[in-house]
Amino acid sequence: MNAKDLFIALFVPLSWGLGFVAAKAGLGHFPPLLLMSLRFFISSILIVWFLPIPKEYLLKIFYISLVSATLQYGLTFSGLKILDTSTAALLVQTEVVFGIITAAIFLKEIPTKKQLLGIVIACSGTIILLGTPSVEGKALGASLVLSGAFCWSLGQVMVRGLNGKVGGFTLICWIGIFSSPQMFIMSLLIDGNPIPIIISASIINWLTILYLGIVMTILGYGAWFYIISKHAMPVAMPFLLLIPVSAIIGAMIFFGEVPPLEVMFGGFIIILGIGLIIIEPKHFSKKNNVG
Repeated sequence: MNAKDLFIALFVPLSWGLGFVAAKAGLGHFPPLLLMSLRFFISSILIVWFLPIPKEYLLKIFYISLVSATLQYGLTFSGLKILDTSTAALLVQTEVVFGIITAAIFLKEIPTKKQLLGIVIACSGTIILLGTPSVEGKALGASLVLSGAFCWSLGQVMVRGLNGKVGGFTLICWIGIFSSPQMFIMSLLIDGNPIPIIISASIINWLTILYLGIVMTILGYGAWFYIISKHAMPVAMPFLLLIPVSAIIGAMIFFGEVPPLEVMFGGFIIILGIGLIIIEPKHFSKKNNVG
């Protein structure tokens, strides 16, 4: 991987990790579903004009958006509103564990021994994290984040059903087009009239929305799709292990959150397990690098 690609690869976990920090700040004003609705409205309205309409797959994408975006982000960011940023960012990593499990159940993809060991280690780290004082009295928040991670894994199974017929950027765009009104309606039903909240939003609140919609979604996913188009997935995936690292550092800088040692230890165990699942050392030789 050359220097340019390395920079782009590092931008992905930086933009996504800091997205947790931006979202945490935005949740001080916006309800979770409304925040995510505005995020996807901004991102989709900016790029939909440049992408094809996947006419044959719109109904499938509608259902995918309901599970992998509306439910997933609604649950995850409702949990983030309750938990510390670092704790939530670490718990979200269980998406990989749920992904392996759901793929085994619905797609009959049998996990390797290395993946099973990684699942055991990651689950051990999750149990340690859930037992820390930072989660005490916040079990609902942890449950919401873990439920969101599970919804993400179900959404990925549904995406596999498209058999790669819809490009990654087009899929993200149309998921946003469908999920934005879904989340707006759900926010209306759960949180009440959103208009006063939108009108009273400050410039900082709107900058948060712009970060989530443009930097985290458009630029972040654009960088990710660029990297996976040039490099083997096992080479690209390890960079995602840096997401909770950038989220924790961002929370320390902007919110003054200092995760307790037990949180850091549990998080380290989680990342160790996830790393064991996704990292394939044999793919790091030049002959296996498709870039």
